[in-house]
Amino acid sequence: MKAYLLILGLFFINLIACTSHNKNKEATETSKEVIASKSDTFTKHLKPFNPELPTIGLLMYNGALQSEVVATSDVFGKPTEDGKQLFNVVAIAETKNPITTEEGLHFVPDYTFEDCPKLTALFVPSAYDMYAQVHNKNIVDFIKNKNKETEYTVSNCGGAQLIGASGIADGHKIVTWIGGGKQLQIDYPNLKVQNDSLVTYMEDGKFLSSNGNLASYISALQLLEKMTSPEHRKFVESYLYLDRLQNWKD
Repeated sequence: MKAYLLILGLFFINLIACTSHNKNKEATETSKEVIASKSDTFTKHLKPFNPELPTIGLLMYNGALQSEVVATSDVFGKPTEDGKQLFNVVAIAETKNPITTEEGLHFVPDYTFEDCPKLTALFVPSAYDMYAQVHNKNIVDFIKNKNKETEYTVSNCGGAQLIGASGIADGHKIVTWIGGGKQLQIDYPNLKVQNDSLVTYMEDGKFLSSNGNLASYISALQLLEKMTSPEHRKFVESYLYLDRLQNWKD
């Protein structure tokens, strides 16, 4: 009788252990599924670097106006109507350390000046105080060297000061932030500085420029059309609800 009870007890212990093991196994598998699901939510938004596509480079540094970085990525990061990726859009800074914008957001660069891939276009943003950037030899030299390979070099707002410091656009027309043109012409007399109270966007050869901030969307859209088609530009504008902004009233 005792032996029977002992065997019966061992049976129930094994049954409980097996049930517990199965539950733990199911919980582990469920946990893995949740992690995989979260991972897929992240990875499906990543756009892999395709060396066969044109590469748009976004120069970044601490204090940059984030709208001038976001505008370019907003425009060139959009796919075609059938979901096809047209460009690589990469962020570049002097180091891999996160960049803090003027407005306080933190951006993580994809590349540094040393490992930056070949660029089709380079966009140069501004800061409210450009002194540190203009006097940073590494930034100025990066712009100068990359301009040798780019098909287009674009400045927004005070980014024109970096273009001036690099000397790459001497003899070319350029526009800067509203109110900044007179000083830009004094600092860099070889530039053909346009009247920023009248000119929002300027194109001269491979050099494009704008007043910056939200006007950075203009330089991005203008270049997008040059590199794709008017039809794709219209698609991107509709993707951005640009017509709602243009038609918005108080």
